[in-house]
Amino acid sequence: MGCFGFLKVMMFAFNGIIFLAGAAILGVGIWVKVDSGSILGFLKGIKDAPMELNQILNVGYLLIAVGAVLLIIGFLGCCGAMKESRCMLLLFFVIVLVVFIAEVAGAVVILVFKPLAGELIEKLGTKVVQNIKNDYGENSDVTALWNATMDTLKCCGFYNYTDFTGSPFEKRTHLYPQQCCHSAVFSSCNDTSAAITGCFPKFKQLIDENTIVIVAVALGIAALEILAMVVSMTLYCIIGSK
Repeated sequence: MGCFGFLKVMMFAFNGIIFLAGAAILGVGIWVKVDSGSILGFLKGIKDAPMELNQILNVGYLLIAVGAVLLIIGFLGCCGAMKESRCMLLLFFVIVLVVFIAEVAGAVVILVFKPLAGELIEKLGTKVVQNIKNDYGENSDVTALWNATMDTLKCCGFYNYTDFTGSPFEKRTHLYPQQCCHSAVFSSCNDTSAAITGCFPKFKQLIDENTIVIVAVALGIAALEILAMVVSMTLYCIIGSK
């Protein structure tokens, strides 16, 4: 096969995976925008939500954009390698380089503005808790969404069980949701038995416990992008010398 043939096959296989990943992310992004019962739809309905929350609500558009870019990158890489098109390979190199620079810039921005993210989460938490106290047990959509979230993440409220204190549900039953207690007996879930941690602390703990994995994945993606640029430029030069 030779070195040139090996590089072509590797380029095709690598970009085939990118193409499939892009299709999957694009599908998820479309689903997020279409699904009215998603968590984003719930957040959008929070009264007096922080203005910064609008940026979070655009995650569906972000997923669609990322998926579309990956589809284009995968297509250019596969076709450029198989058809030996210097134009496609060069365009592939430029797009991957731009994505790589954007990722580095994004990482720097996250590190610099990390305190602002904490303030946004604090504001969001206050509004979410208020939403629970106003609507849980009375608004069927809010109640069903929180029940599903707590069942999935095995958590209780946003911070803890006290988020439900004063809610229509707590006023009517004088109890807390069953998800807030280790016991499966609903009638025993009160302020003395509610011991399950909140969804936000649970999510934060999950991220903290997997920080090494997240960093490793990020470094792995960066290494693959650099390798892809090296291979595409190598093929570009070899095809040009023929």
